[in-house]
Amino acid sequence: MADSEASPQSGGYDVELFVDTPDYDLICTICQGVLRCPVRATCHHIFCKRCILQWLKRQETCPCCRKAVNQSVIFVMFKLSRSIGRMKIKCRNEIRGCSATFPLAEQYCHSMSCAYELIPCPYQGCRAQLLRRDLDTHARHCEHWRQPCHMGCGVVLSHRTQAQHNCYRQLRQEYALRQRNHRAIAAALQRKMRRMQSTMAHMKRQIGLICESLEVMDDLQEEEVEEEVEEEEVEEDQGETSGGASASGS
Repeated sequence: MADSEASPQSGGYDVELFVDTPDYDLICTICQGVLRCPVRATCHHIFCKRCILQWLKRQETCPCCRKAVNQSVIFVMFKLSRSIGRMKIKCRNEIRGCSATFPLAEQYCHSMSCAYELIPCPYQGCRAQLLRRDLDTHARHCEHWRQPCHMGCGVVLSHRTQAQHNCYRQLRQEYALRQRNHRAIAAALQRKMRRMQSTMAHMKRQIGLICESLEVMDDLQEEEVEEEVEEEEVEEDQGETSGGASASGS
């Protein structure tokens, strides 16, 4: 059931809220308001659920007949709750001029559309409180009014800038700004590519020098090996010559 104004004493609905005076059987004996979420104790007396639970915290007896009441043995009266929800009530904004009446169960829905509901201005920074019916008039003069351009260009307008706003000019400015940004990004990428190309060229030169050094070292090693082989051959020839001369002398 929709929430509504409670009785000043506790959890029930204010009797003055209803169009017709509620029957005595629908009045909670604890708060003297119309039953909200009615529950029945084992002694058959009916109270607002909130009221009887608060009462039982102080004393575990029925406030009407003083019989013992167990908090875990109370029964929700669903049919009675629905019947109360169908009872006609007055708008809580009656004092501001609303004359509507409607079932209690529809109170929340009505408050969401009531022209006499007091609501805050929806624009950030504005602290005005006004009736819903006056919202459009207030918005036309509110200095905090902000809305995106209805043409879809994305610009958020105020009353001061709305008359001067030109979508074509705005879009051209944004396009020129994006072009400048794109050119700046392209120039930065080109500079980065040139630095990378320069680094790669330097690396190639270094690799070339290393390869040349390795080739020179290979040539030197080959020359050393050849010289060693030639020396060994010379020594072998000298050895053979000396052996032959010794044999001839004998």
